[in-house]
Amino acid sequence: MDPLVLDAMMPYFLQHYGNAASLQHAFGWAASEAVDLAREQVAQLIGAEKQEIIFTSGATESINLAIKGCMEAYYRKGNHLISVRTEHKAVLDTCAYLEKKGVEITYLSVNENGTIDLGELEAAIRPETVLVVVMYANNETGTIQDIGAIGEMAKKHKVLFFCDATQAVGKVPVNVLQKHIDVLSLSAHKIYGPKGVGALYVRRKNPRVTLTEQMSGGGHERAMRSGTLNVPGIVGLGKACEIAAKNLDVEMQRLQYLRDKLENALLQNIPETCVNGNINNRLPHISNMSFRNANSNQLLGVFRSALAVSAGSACTSGSNEPSYVLMAMGLGEQRAKSAIRFSLGRFTTEEEVDFVIDFVMKKTKL
Repeated sequence: MDPLVLDAMMPYFLQHYGNAASLQHAFGWAASEAVDLAREQVAQLIGAEKQEIIFTSGATESINLAIKGCMEAYYRKGNHLISVRTEHKAVLDTCAYLEKKGVEITYLSVNENGTIDLGELEAAIRPETVLVVVMYANNETGTIQDIGAIGEMAKKHKVLFFCDATQAVGKVPVNVLQKHIDVLSLSAHKIYGPKGVGALYVRRKNPRVTLTEQMSGGGHERAMRSGTLNVPGIVGLGKACEIAAKNLDVEMQRLQYLRDKLENALLQNIPETCVNGNINNRLPHISNMSFRNANSNQLLGVFRSALAVSAGSACTSGSNEPSYVLMAMGLGEQRAKSAIRFSLGRFTTEEEVDFVIDFVMKKTKL
């Protein structure tokens, strides 16, 4: 977590401990004002209005509320949903739950770069289609989808568009109006805020989106998400968004430079190594590389003493199976099983990247 975020949060653990929903006294007013500021900070980062921000416990809850809430609210229109095979498990597991409830789901395939075919998406839209669900950027490969084109297509066909932007917000410019996004999820800990807090953008006009609450008890957050608000966490999310917006352009360039330095060194010095994903349109801080002469689990065992890297997403880290994302891209089991994801961040230094390059080069020669 960014120390500036912690500094912003601390008073709301100790001095200002009021409930943001208790508006009969000054303690509640102070908490409510802090939440209101955070709502504005989140909204500014994604080009929204503050009234369109719903606070949650994180991206997973936001995703569940978005998908389940939308399909329930618009059941009269239909029961068809379109998503992608490479979505985060929070999306895929939610879709699997809805399928058991009778919702029809079309899963779009991706090419070897991880991007969908817009023609295939348009062909999948039916009169009874309620929602299109496509993530902004993939959490394993960093591949960015053509979100603007997807949003325009959904708008043309009068279908709602939900975008899981958890990995992209604060790392690349995200604007819900420009991209025609109707609902969007994000999480604080991906942008150096606290774990356990997130947000959901829900459009209020053109069109006004309605979601059925998934947690009842008081009608908080525009009656979409009941429960006492996590004021310190929300303050932290707001501050994290403010910092991310302020430093976005400079940090994008710095991370891209470090990522490219890492990749180029490993590609040039380790035979049979390649980058997975769309190298022309991806997040600046993720590098997914396959070391074809090795197995990712073996490499992780060797790397574990000095590096915090993974073979896939944190949500599937307990599995020995190859990444379902890379398999869906058609890269084959060998390439998928030899893949390692490197993630860089705000506090990653060039000296650390140099260390990783030397360390990986030595260990892959063993």
